[in-house]
Amino acid sequence: MEKYYQLSGEETLKAVNGQTEPLSSSQVKEHQEKYGRNELVEGKKKTTLQIFLEQYKDFLVIILIAAAIVSGFLGDVESTAVILIVITMNAILGTVQTVKAEQSLASLKKLSGPEAKVLRDGNVIQIPSSEVTVGDKVMLDAGDYIPADGRLLECASLKVDESALTGESLGVDKSIDTIQGEVPLGDRLNMVYSGSFVTYGRGAFVVTDIGMQTEVGKIASLLKTTSEKRTPLQINLDQFGQKLSILILVFCGILFGISVFRGDNIGDAFLFAVALAVAAIPEALSSIVTIVLSFGTQKMAKEHAIVRKLQAVEGLGSVSIICSDKTGTLTQNKMTVEDYYVDETCITAEDIDVQNLSHSRLLLASILCNDSTNADGVEIGDPTETALINLGTRLGVCPEVVREKYPRESENPFDSDRKLMSTKHTMEGNPTMLVKGAVDVLMERIEKIQIGEEIRPVTEKDKRQIAAQNQAFSREGLRVLGFAYKIVSDELELSLEDEYGLTFLGLIAMMDPPREESKAAVEECKGAGIRPIMITGDHKVTAAAIAKRIGILEKESEACEGAEIDGMSEEELKKFVEGISVYARVSPEHKIRIVRAWQDKGNIVSMTGDGVNDAPALKQADIGVAMGITGSEVSKDAAAMVLTDDNFATIVKAVENGRNLYRNIKSAIQFLLSGNFGAILAVLYASIMALPVPFAPVHLLFINLLTDSLPAIALGLEPHSKEVMKEKPRPMNESILTKDFLFKVGTEGLSIGVTTMIAFLIGYHSGENALLASTMAFATLCCARLFHGFNCKSDRPVVFTKAVINNIYLIGAFILGIILITCVVMIPGLHNIFKVQTLTISQLFTVYGLAALNIPIVQLLKAIRMAVRRK
Repeated sequence: MEKYYQLSGEETLKAVNGQTEPLSSSQVKEHQEKYGRNELVEGKKKTTLQIFLEQYKDFLVIILIAAAIVSGFLGDVESTAVILIVITMNAILGTVQTVKAEQSLASLKKLSGPEAKVLRDGNVIQIPSSEVTVGDKVMLDAGDYIPADGRLLECASLKVDESALTGESLGVDKSIDTIQGEVPLGDRLNMVYSGSFVTYGRGAFVVTDIGMQTEVGKIASLLKTTSEKRTPLQINLDQFGQKLSILILVFCGILFGISVFRGDNIGDAFLFAVALAVAAIPEALSSIVTIVLSFGTQKMAKEHAIVRKLQAVEGLGSVSIICSDKTGTLTQNKMTVEDYYVDETCITAEDIDVQNLSHSRLLLASILCNDSTNADGVEIGDPTETALINLGTRLGVCPEVVREKYPRESENPFDSDRKLMSTKHTMEGNPTMLVKGAVDVLMERIEKIQIGEEIRPVTEKDKRQIAAQNQAFSREGLRVLGFAYKIVSDELELSLEDEYGLTFLGLIAMMDPPREESKAAVEECKGAGIRPIMITGDHKVTAAAIAKRIGILEKESEACEGAEIDGMSEEELKKFVEGISVYARVSPEHKIRIVRAWQDKGNIVSMTGDGVNDAPALKQADIGVAMGITGSEVSKDAAAMVLTDDNFATIVKAVENGRNLYRNIKSAIQFLLSGNFGAILAVLYASIMALPVPFAPVHLLFINLLTDSLPAIALGLEPHSKEVMKEKPRPMNESILTKDFLFKVGTEGLSIGVTTMIAFLIGYHSGENALLASTMAFATLCCARLFHGFNCKSDRPVVFTKAVINNIYLIGAFILGIILITCVVMIPGLHNIFKVQTLTISQLFTVYGLAALNIPIVQLLKAIRMAVRRK
């Protein structure tokens, strides 16, 4: 592949056209047939039906469908209907969340300008950008979008905003000079790229690449080949579902075998085994998780984070690495004056005194020798120039008033070759030329220096001191401009020769400063066991300076440039990333490789960004986070979450929310499984002891639909706690079913099972009938599960503290559940439907008492467990 930036303009024309002349009409047609249209190819998208059908791939869902079919064949229509309704609702919810089809490539298409000015047959004509072809000569003016990649042929003070591709916030001064050796995209000053736009000057370029061959096209290709990562919760729930289903099927198989061995009817035994499986498998789990995450997204939206993919909320809570773009995310994306160097002294912007003549003189020069404006908050012009007039406004000096008092009479516009700009004004009765520009260029033209009211010849010592201060500013990542002036003749127009024999005024240093919240957010990340990494297209010095200020970088050796990882293998990169916290001058490919290297090391990675160049890495990351204000549509479409305030601190809030949501979902799962395990133990005990089956299939379905779902959802809505940010991120491969978790489920399930069977035996030995025993067991199991909801609020014993009443949803679910189960066992009209009989008041209170007994038992177990841990 040709590296056109290493060729001259003429050599590039010959390479792409075979001639130095622009294309003729016939050659244009040949090239359009050969290279195709200047468009991005869009990948095939899934239909809504395909997305809907994919929801049924889940292992739990497949088991349940099989159970529904078996139930139907055995005549248990209620079970079949309930199962199918629940899993269909889950599928619809999943489809609604997923159906926002990927629009990344469609958004990339919008980046191409609608029209382009090209030279054809000796005339400049406007054509749709899709008709631009390789070899075309495209003319550029300020405000034009660049329709394709190309090599510059003409350049007059041309500045191009390439932030969408490189992430660098400042406009790039372009040149037609040939570049020697390999340089990253951001330093190819003689090239222009599709998707960027002209902010100043004019130029012309020959098109070298169009469509999918452009840098934007390569990003489109990366997006097509980059697969979305499943969140830890999705992976966990799948693994959990498989293990749980197998476990439950084994249990049900054992019970079926015992029933057949005892001589029960095979059909009835099988129907009960299926009903038990349906009751034991928490098929409402997917719905509960979806509802909990939906509430989480509403909370996040109020905190400036819009979640596009539900699971991203929980996924963010699991991240151990946050790779963040610099510009606009960690910084304010607004150039700001930081320091003055005047009267041989360095002062901060806060210490500037407009009453001081030297300070005021430098301020006036920076406002007058300046093309930018800021009218009603709308900034027009180069970011470094707007920073200068914004400083004036901040200090109470109105730029418009200054410009009216000292109108511009003549100018030498900024030129990227001479790196200077000069303007002429009448000041204090004298025709005065004000000059600003690169410090090294300016120093070659200085003859005098002004300190206070004294003007004296500049010495070598002065120059060394100014150069040292310039270097000190640069080491801190500051962009530095030098200012000087000269009394000129009354001649109307300035000439370039006037820009010699200048009197030095001072230096102004500026940068895109960190957000105020960034430092605290980075510190909180580290406290939560999360490592923040900066990945930016900006220069290494600037990136390192910002990273040091906010606490990401500690040693200089932790910063590197993207070019350093080019020759590394994936294994080498995996070792290399451990020691690096800042990556500068990176390409989209570099970003993907860095993210993937951390993922290969077993980390859950979040990537934040705003430019087109960030989109592939956003998609590769486990959780992609785009900026809502400055972010391109491409980055937003590739991301799982969009920040409406473009603030890194909001990501930390999202992490806290995610960790709390995972804790709440785990509590809901613990509640479901311990209750289900209690029911299984009760049935297993009855089977082994040759007692009647304690529950009818309809009992198990009632429990599934009412006493399970509402408290589980309520537990998912437990109030959030900041304590979770003191924990380390959980390991990527950690299952929900840890030994500790299974132990809690087992002991709590045993407590529920024992109290349920005590109620069953009380009813059974009362001498009335088996229906009373079954009714008391059913009512106790329902009530025990409702009481158990309060046990699942925390791993610590909290039921006898104020924390027991801080969740109104759980209290509401408990009251509603108690009312429903009481109605079922006390209203005769419901007895046939639910296969129960009326309980006496003493029997009812026996049920309540046994069910409530689970609270002190489980709370005591929690206290013992905590005491053991402390030892």
